[in-house]
Amino acid sequence: MTLSRRRFLRNSSGLLLATGSPAWLRSAAATPAPIRMELGAPGLDFVLENSAAGRMYQVETVLGGLGVIDYDNDGWPDLFCTNGAALPSLEKSTPALWNRLYRNNRDGSFTDVTEKSGLQGTGYSMGVAVADYNNDGHQDIFVAGVHGNHLYRNNSDGTFTDVTQKAGLSGPGSLGRPAWTVAACWLDYDSDGHLDLFLSNYCDWSPGTDPICGGLADGSRAYCHPDRYRAQQMQLFHNNGDGTFTEVTRKDALPELLGKGMGIALSDFASDNHPALFIANDNARNLLLRFLGKAFSETGIEAGVAYNGDGRNISGMGADFGDIDGDGLPDIVMTGLKNETWEVFLNRGKGLFDDGSVSSGLLNLSRQASGWGCGLVDLDNDGWLDLFVAGGGLEPKDAQPNRIFRNLGGRFSDASATAGPDFARPALHRGVVFADFDRDGRIDAAVTAIHGRTELWWNRTPNLNHWLQLTLTGTASNRSAIGALVTCRTASVPKTQSRTVNSSVGYASSSSLTLHFGLGPESSAQIDIRWPSGRLQSLGSVPANQRLSISEPAS
Repeated sequence: MTLSRRRFLRNSSGLLLATGSPAWLRSAAATPAPIRMELGAPGLDFVLENSAAGRMYQVETVLGGLGVIDYDNDGWPDLFCTNGAALPSLEKSTPALWNRLYRNNRDGSFTDVTEKSGLQGTGYSMGVAVADYNNDGHQDIFVAGVHGNHLYRNNSDGTFTDVTQKAGLSGPGSLGRPAWTVAACWLDYDSDGHLDLFLSNYCDWSPGTDPICGGLADGSRAYCHPDRYRAQQMQLFHNNGDGTFTEVTRKDALPELLGKGMGIALSDFASDNHPALFIANDNARNLLLRFLGKAFSETGIEAGVAYNGDGRNISGMGADFGDIDGDGLPDIVMTGLKNETWEVFLNRGKGLFDDGSVSSGLLNLSRQASGWGCGLVDLDNDGWLDLFVAGGGLEPKDAQPNRIFRNLGGRFSDASATAGPDFARPALHRGVVFADFDRDGRIDAAVTAIHGRTELWWNRTPNLNHWLQLTLTGTASNRSAIGALVTCRTASVPKTQSRTVNSSVGYASSSSLTLHFGLGPESSAQIDIRWPSGRLQSLGSVPANQRLSISEPAS
């Protein structure tokens, strides 16, 4: 009998447990204090509306992106939430359908500043991408949506201006038909110091043309499988450095790729100063894009990340890069729907990945779970990246709680049950973003839910370990320093941690650009930076428990 790769690994995992645990697992055997999360933020009253009324429009299920942005440059993370629109008109016909911007009041509460900022938005919005695209020192917002994306320039006075048309980002471009964009990612693919824009498009859809699935009788209709829709191509826009963009999708940069794109993750996973993109696709093969000097190359199949361990597609939703097994190389995690199991791809170097869903423990832990947004973040500051997942299915009957999987030396353990009394509440969660919203050295999470208020989860894990946070500002590189590779070295396991500056995390969402390192018992760490320009910078030994603002050196 021929064994699938996953079944072989499952058998090997059982043999490993029978013959003795590896050293890294034995070193993490001591029971740590529980990860604790506390719900609630006065003033954060956003409710995600999809305008569902029984017609089962496909767009109703996949909205909910949000973004962390320090829009007023006060050093405290603020929050921007996208919203749906009326159907089938795709218009924000009431204030209940507006996108919303919330200012962090620095005391655990938030204030709605949407009207003053001018960010109410138009159309049926999906995803968010935050960065300083014009290098003026102020973070801007790109909103991905159904048949209409929007770029909002930060005016540095608390207001934003819609510059979509002026920037050359209006219209379908090379698609020739209205685009349904789920997620977007800022990156400087050609290292010219200006952030370019990658769009993850989903499928060819228009209001009122959904096929009828399930049945004709009232209450029997169902959302159609993605296979009933034609996929749309990904798109790439080059930043011209003057506030405008030129689409280069079919010019010389991007191969023609179809895939019903959902979550985007970015990392310099090969440590070659060329950030790569992983795109989780909905029931289509995943994509891994690398730019190697002249054009993008799609290497998902060769790298071993196109399919799950059984060689199948899953309903890929969220994705993130992060070092799960402590070897200093960024791995990939991807969420999907119930009964599919989620995927871990372990980075083995030289552009190759292995299926790690069994060895990491995530295969069995995710069997009955549906996951959307996700992120590899160190919630207990022990130096190992934990996994936070926004849980929820397609319909109200499929509501699920969020999940936390604690990383115990390279193997995940479900820590959700002890996270707090409110954490088990089910909902149709969608996007999740991460930031230290209260600046206490612990990473918090904000999660959207269809027909529910945005959940702000304050990290109340006992602060027994040390940490460092770094915010980078490029000079020769793009000002947001997206693509910079930061290496943190300590005497304890894991001795080497690496992070790529990036805001595209999970599902259609944009997390803080500030890098966070948990240091465990270590009171200092050696920090080295490789900027997108190629410049190298060593900070030497840095004392723990502080936030550093680092500018790119002149040489």
